[in-house]
Amino acid sequence: MDMQLWVGVLLLVAVALWAMAVYNRLVQLRNRTANAFGQIDVQLKRRHDLVPNLVEVARGYLQHEATRASMWAMRRRWARWLPPKACWAAAWGA
Repeated sequence: MDMQLWVGVLLLVAVALWAMAVYNRLVQLRNRTANAFGQIDVQLKRRHDLVPNLVEVARGYLQHEATRASMWAMRRRWARWLPPKACWAAAWGA
């Protein structure tokens, strides 16, 4: 009977250790999941904060392109009415 008692206690301890290991693994997975979603939130916030900068860059580029387009339109108008040599000097500042 003494041997059966030790086997029973050993089995009970083994089951308790297994249950603790499973519980710790579940807690670890829960924490990993929370951390992963937290990292996603950080990345989305960072992207959201960068949108105004992107809009400003796009506006600046649009202004640059508008300036370039008006410059080329002005040069085309000059090319239509001025003689070739005067057109070159007026357009390129020579």
